Amino acid sequence: MTEAVTPPSPLDPPPLPPEKPGAAAGAITPEDIRDGAVVALLVGAAGLLLGLLWVWLAPRVQYVSNGEAVFLRNSESEARIASDGTFFLLSLGLGVLSAVGTFLWRRAGGVPLVIGLAVGSVFAALVGWRFGLWLGPSSDLVAAAARAGKGVPFDAPLELLAHGALLAWPMTAVLLHLGLTALWTPRDPDPEPVYGWTGYYQAPPPADSAPSTPESPRA
Repeated sequence: MTEAVTPPSPLDPPPLPPEKPGAAAGAITPEDIRDGAVVALLVGAAGLLLGLLWVWLAPRVQYVSNGEAVFLRNSESEARIASDGTFFLLSLGLGVLSAVGTFLWRRAGGVPLVIGLAVGSVFAALVGWRFGLWLGPSSDLVAAAARAGKGVPFDAPLELLAHGALLAWPMTAVLLHLGLTALWTPRDPDPEPVYGWTGYYQAPPPADSAPSTPESPRA
């Protein structure tokens, strides 16, 4: 016996198209997590470069000792503010470089890549700050004044008075990377449209739809 086959109704929606092989759109793969970790490590290690450049380029504040106390050599100097500005500008430039480098390495972007860039940038800013303080002049003013001698100026330790400058690198890197991804990341092709279902019933045309010819007038 053969089962009766029910003909399809015009009201039935069309069958769904077959799913494409592979991961679903937007799914995070182990490769994405690996790329995010690599970005975090590389960008974080670049914080050492920030510390080196800060020590090299930041203007110096000098102290002088009279044998009993330590005073600023020039009380009207703006070197402390310039030191913060140097750190901010260096962080800004390194943030741009890290964002562009990450985008050129992986144009597809992705959430793990952005998270890795953000975490690595925050860590790099902290590493650059602490590494610069460690490389700079000693923070022991008494010992530095004793070594310099009475009336001899000596360099003050580096200080970052505006701690908000630590956010310059991560904010620049993440915002610029998101902008580059939004502008130049390849887009997925649009799905093919499904024909045959309009959402409402349309009566099929009659089988015999030949146009009728007008009758000729009788004589």
